[in-house]
Amino acid sequence: MLSRILSHDLPRSRTLAALLITIVVGLLLTPFIFPGAQALAVAAKILVFIILVASYDLLLGYTGIASFAHTMFFGVGAYGVAIACTRIGASWSAIVIGTLIALSLSLVLSTVMGIVSLRVRAMFYAMITLAMSSAFQTLAGKLYSFTGGGDGLNFSLPNALSAGFRLAKEPFLGVTLNGRIVTYYLIFFSSALLFLALLRIVNSKFGRVLQAIRENDFRAEAIGFRPVVYRTASNVLAALFATLAGALFAIWLHYSGPETTLSFEIMVDILLMLVIGGMGTMYGAILGVTLFLAAENYLHNLMLFAAEGLSDLPFLAALFSPDRWLLWLGVLFILSVYFFPNGIVGRLRGT
Repeated sequence: MLSRILSHDLPRSRTLAALLITIVVGLLLTPFIFPGAQALAVAAKILVFIILVASYDLLLGYTGIASFAHTMFFGVGAYGVAIACTRIGASWSAIVIGTLIALSLSLVLSTVMGIVSLRVRAMFYAMITLAMSSAFQTLAGKLYSFTGGGDGLNFSLPNALSAGFRLAKEPFLGVTLNGRIVTYYLIFFSSALLFLALLRIVNSKFGRVLQAIRENDFRAEAIGFRPVVYRTASNVLAALFATLAGALFAIWLHYSGPETTLSFEIMVDILLMLVIGGMGTMYGAILGVTLFLAAENYLHNLMLFAAEGLSDLPFLAALFSPDRWLLWLGVLFILSVYFFPNGIVGRLRGT
């Protein structure tokens, strides 16, 4: 049964299976075992970015397409929900309409990108996607009356997703079941379904053709497959999943803005997460995103604790100063690439 749910793509490593189970159970029980708004916010971001990174893995890891426009589709999803809820009102129908419009726009944009750009060489395609992404970010910042400009859009959601909503009068296991908890589990189960759908895609005949094209597109074309068609389809699917991830992120934040969804820094983070976890694995998205975001959010606190403990050793205390957390994050990334050249999942699977 589990094998069918995972599309017969089992972890194939006891250590990897244990890590994945720990992460999934931890995310499932986060509201109850990690109290506090920060832990819940980090867990929600992990769930959203797992889908975002996994969808990019479909593009880069499985198809071999290097695109820098992935955050554009992420932003389209977020802005679709934000604009719809701002114009229509705080309702479920606004969320659905905004998401459908965003998916339609992403479908058109990704199809045009695929048809026009995938016929050029990889480097030129990457440059084209980077230019499109930058243009879209600039456009979002300029259309103040429509997108809120650089300030972005704050919006309200249905009552069931608001902080003032109470699912039960009494706390459950010490946790008040309010709208934030409802929103969190909406994102959790939506992300789980989307990840399983991606896992199904890459383990289907379509996914195997994508991998064949990645390895040798001339040979794949010689046996009857059209690389441009399959690459375009992969581009479209990756864009649609990124759009859904953006919609979920906007629902969690009750906000959408250029810096939260469209910035090039997010694109760099996606690449880092994918490299750390392992390209062409899907499970790499879970490990890479969890480790990266946990380090990004908690490394500062850990270094503060270490600096206080080393107060008697001024040199070491200065070395572990919380102000240098970004330096140590870079060191951790370099070490992970050095010891895990195929990503953590690739190393655990022995590939």
